[in-house]
Amino acid sequence: MKRFLFGLLMFAIGMGMLTGCSSDGGTSEELSAAEVGERIQQTVSLQNMKQGDLTKLQKLYQFEADKVEDFILYTASSNVKADELAVIKVKDASDTEHVIEKIQQRIEAQTIKLKDYRPEEYFLIEKHVLKTSGPFILFAVSKDVDQIESVFDEVMK
Repeated sequence: MKRFLFGLLMFAIGMGMLTGCSSDGGTSEELSAAEVGERIQQTVSLQNMKQGDLTKLQKLYQFEADKVEDFILYTASSNVKADELAVIKVKDASDTEHVIEKIQQRIEAQTIKLKDYRPEEYFLIEKHVLKTSGPFILFAVSKDVDQIESVFDEVMK
């Protein structure tokens, strides 16, 4: 009986170790924005969008580059389209509110620009997602916004 209980205990410990070591990449702080973007691209096509650089990021959101550790940015191929995806990893959590305020200013500007001119694009802006998780900020304007948000939430678990 002791041998059976010892075997069972060893099995339970072994399973606990395997379960504890089967992490899918660590915490969200260890991720890069590019890794989050890759996961989003596995679910949603960003083919009709242009990838942006740091200059474009600063032009659209008007915050200082030194607040950003890493980012991905995709914008619509035309300025009459509202599609936009940004995953921003801030260097310091205290900068999160500032970056969100700047993104909200962008949302307001796009709303004014497209409200009467392009109602179908205005609808996309109204259904945008702007959320944070740890050091990451997600901003998405897309017909696939629900899928983008779902992938972001899954990656941040």
